[in-house]
Order: sequence, then C-alpha cells, then structure tokens
Amino acid sequence: MKNKKLTLALFSGSVDKLTAAGVILGGAAAEDMDVDIFVLLQAAFAFKKENAMVNDRVAEITDKKDEFLASLKALGTPHWTEAFRTAKEMTNVKVHICGFAGKVWKGVKLDDFIDLADDICGISEYMASAEEADINLFI
Repeated sequence: MKNKKLTLALFSGSVDKLTAAGVILGGAAAEDMDVDIFVLLQAAFAFKKENAMVNDRVAEITDKKDEFLASLKALGTPHWTEAFRTAKEMTNVKVHICGFAGKVWKGVKLDDFIDLADDICGISEYMASAEEADINLFI
C-alpha cells in the first residue's frame, strides 16, 4: 500500500509558523506519510545557515513575542530545525529550496542552506507535488 503524501509550502520564516510546521511534520511522520516541503520566500531566509538558529522573528501577535518564546522554552519545545530533523529520521521527508527564493536571499547553492535542505528546484516541482498530494498546506 502506498503511503499518503503531504506537500507543505513554507512561505513564512517566522519561528511561530516554523514551529507549527514542525508539529504538523511530527504528525505526518507518526502517520508514516511521505512529505515534500517547499521552502519559499521568507522561509528561505530562515533556512540560510546564518539565520536558522535566530529564534526571534514571529509573524503573529508580535506584541506577545517574548511570552510566546518563553512558553516554548518552558514547554521544552525543540527548535523547529530539530522537529524537522526528527521527522526526516522517521519518514520520507524531502526539503526543497525554491531557486528564486534562494536567489532573493543570495543563496544560490545548496551549501548556502542548513543541512536539512535536499535540493534547490523550480516552482514547477512544487506545483507537480501539490497536484499529486493527498494533503497540500501553505504556511
């Protein structure tokens, strides 16, 4: 029997949304789903080596940033990169950096991004993956 497939388009590079994506990934891994993650614009900024561990950008309820980050710490929530890494160890997860998004942030080769990234591709690969996916999410 073929695994179900999740396609996840990550637009946001904020820690709140990347943490949420990590939670979704954990659920997909627990269900042994195949997952294609497409890292778009602001998310490509977060996936750059020099930015990935910067944990201070939030997209939602910005006036509660400090409270949100303190709650993550108090709960022992792993950094989003660790949640992604764990999911990759559990199931078939591929992380694709959008070539255009990479160029926006001066990331033109795979080595410019953290080791979670598997390749750099064009947007047509996202479109094809989304078309065949059982679930397609945009964060």
